[in-house]
Amino acid sequence: MANLLQYRGYYGSIEASPEDNCLYGKLLYIQALVNYEAETVAALEQAFQQAVDDYLADCAESGQPPERPCKGSFNVRVGHEVHLAAARAATREDSSLNELVRKALERYLAEPRQHDAIAEPAKTFDKRRRP
Repeated sequence: MANLLQYRGYYGSIEASPEDNCLYGKLLYIQALVNYEAETVAALEQAFQQAVDDYLADCAESGQPPERPCKGSFNVRVGHEVHLAAARAATREDSSLNELVRKALERYLAEPRQHDAIAEPAKTFDKRRRP
């Protein structure tokens, strides 16, 4: 999913329903289910922002802390061989497995990706004939 909405530290999806002729989405990376919908992209962005504001207001009213997107830890299932190799690499580097994975992710995320690159403008050719 390439297109995300962002507001006040929260992210939301953008989906389309041709049958209903509308756009819709939900807040991502939290457990609470918070939806929004609209008929135009501009209206969807407003509905998303209102959904975030309403979610935060509901949390404050109920005395519950709002969820933060991605709490900072997650489980990764890589299989026995990769797990063992990573643990051994961490030991060689006098590091923890968490630190090894964090550094690997940081390096991966810092690398430019083909889909992240801004395409260069197409070259234009002079169609005039030269003598």
